[in-house]
Amino acid sequence: MVSYRDEYPFESSWLDLDGIRYHYLDEGPRDAPPVVMLHGNPTWSFYYRTLIPEISQTHRVIVPDHVGCGLSDKPQDYAYTLDQHIENLEQLIAHLDLRGLTLVLHDWGGAIGMGYATRYPENVERFVVLNTAAFYQPSLPLRIKLCRLPGLGDLLLRGLNAFARLALPMATVHRERLTPEVRAGYLAPYDSWENRVAILRFVQDIPLEKGHPSRGTLEDIEANLYLFSERPMLIIWGARDFCFTVQDYLTGWQSRFPYAEVQVIEDAGHYVVEDAHEQIVPWIRAFLDGKTSSI
Repeated sequence: MVSYRDEYPFESSWLDLDGIRYHYLDEGPRDAPPVVMLHGNPTWSFYYRTLIPEISQTHRVIVPDHVGCGLSDKPQDYAYTLDQHIENLEQLIAHLDLRGLTLVLHDWGGAIGMGYATRYPENVERFVVLNTAAFYQPSLPLRIKLCRLPGLGDLLLRGLNAFARLALPMATVHRERLTPEVRAGYLAPYDSWENRVAILRFVQDIPLEKGHPSRGTLEDIEANLYLFSERPMLIIWGARDFCFTVQDYLTGWQSRFPYAEVQVIEDAGHYVVEDAHEQIVPWIRAFLDGKTSSI
């Protein structure tokens, strides 16, 4: 069996959330400025493995696995909602007493991280945005809409693990980077019907419908994004993202944050860090140092 452990050489930590183990990484000097990296679906903290060693040289890097993802527990009867994921993050940040945060956001990490930020605006100093959203956008690819259908979604996502497996080639441009070890890393936590529960529930939690339980949470987040319109923000975007497109999502961020620094990577997809971490690392390091990256 192929092992991913050499790709993920980090020490694990856990926070107890009323009997549920919430996994996170805590790398770098404990007294350094904190950087919290938030993943999406169907990834986990493994997604940030190439950024962590570099950024943790000068910052304390915290990378949680959302409940149901990665090495966190995967309860079958659980409120896998946007609001619940935000509350979990709140507890982790309070537990670690993190202050003056930089948030690094990808995919669902955008809504979860901005959900925290809008509730604690005084505790977040800057943002790194990576192919994500924190506002309502009605467009959704047909392939993802199909995964929301009752019955079919269960079969595809939990039975066949189609979402996690197909995301690897569909969300990357440089597929030669998807070595057996890297593929194993992305898929390892999602090796059974039970362990794929959050993959399905995240897809079901996309609040397309007006009456969706998470729609109000997302609308509250969107309504308060203005609080950060002048905070430092670095937007790094994989231009060949089939879901979080430049037209619908990058422009959405730019319209709300006109002062943000923007770096578009033409030959990168949704898993932009996987495609282009060599470019991304110096941009983030310069941003954290208060410098403007060269285009």
